[in-house]
Amino acid sequence: MKVFVTGGAGYIGTHTCVELLNEGYEVVVYDNLCNSSVEAIKQVETITSKKITFIEGDIRDTQAINKALEGCEAVIHFAGLKAVGESVERPLDYYDNNVQGSLSLFAAMKIQDIKKIVFSSSATVYGDPKFLPLTEDHPLKATNPYGETKLVIEMILRDLYNADKTYSISILRYFNPVGAHDSGLIGENPQGTPNNLMPYISQVAVGQREHLNVFGNDYDTPDGTGVRDYIHVVDLAKGHIKALKSLEKAQCEAINLGTGNGYSVLEMTKAFSVASGKEVSYKISPRRNGDIASCYADTTKAKELLNWRSEKTIKEMCEDSWNWQMKNSKSLS
Repeated sequence: MKVFVTGGAGYIGTHTCVELLNEGYEVVVYDNLCNSSVEAIKQVETITSKKITFIEGDIRDTQAINKALEGCEAVIHFAGLKAVGESVERPLDYYDNNVQGSLSLFAAMKIQDIKKIVFSSSATVYGDPKFLPLTEDHPLKATNPYGETKLVIEMILRDLYNADKTYSISILRYFNPVGAHDSGLIGENPQGTPNNLMPYISQVAVGQREHLNVFGNDYDTPDGTGVRDYIHVVDLAKGHIKALKSLEKAQCEAINLGTGNGYSVLEMTKAFSVASGKEVSYKISPRRNGDIASCYADTTKAKELLNWRSEKTIKEMCEDSWNWQMKNSKSLS
């Protein structure tokens, strides 16, 4: 099967491409490289000893996507802007890129008669949790524009399925991806200041940054810092393969991908210090707009529908992140 992967040069995209190639799929990556590099595609090819068809392009360009989709049988849709804080500052950019881009993709899929799609959604669609752990039937109410774009795309996909029950759609609600491939060849490489916790901690540990800013220590959590469900990116990538295989039957399912365990910012910082042998200094800063206190998954549905569960520990998440950082510290600086 030939699989079309939007945003396939990015962090989660590259790790998923590794798993796709290892499972024998043919992969076409479509990416505008706004927060990624074609070098990451080359590294995937090195890891797997297999080739990827790479097309540079914007998902808002329906005509270009339509041409690129020729011969593909399924889509995994990662492409999108993804920084919560930035989305609060630049909401129009997020709606334009994420929502309009998705509409262009879906329109091209319709032209090509492709009805299988795995969509990269987010736990941010749940908003401020009314109960924990979060199940897929928790009320949906995002607290920031990034989350709103994911929620709108989910609604579009459900409406698409309701209009045509021959579609097979898997909506994967990620929690917090961390870690890297154990080869150290691919990992999270944000441009500019990292928006996510693990790459920031890594850069402090390796000496690229003076300290970690901990945004808020007055949340209703055991140590006052935000609690999240961190999942190893390789486990997450394997979840996409399980989701893709589940699309043999018509469906539209939203499924959490997480570990079911919550760790605070300070707990993650301590775990990384142990894994790296480096002290990670930090300072307490004001809360960020749109952030919530705690968020972790109920993963029952993923186990039942996909036969998937996370396997890697917080220790492995930190060790693999540090391995990636150490092997790439010069190129990442």
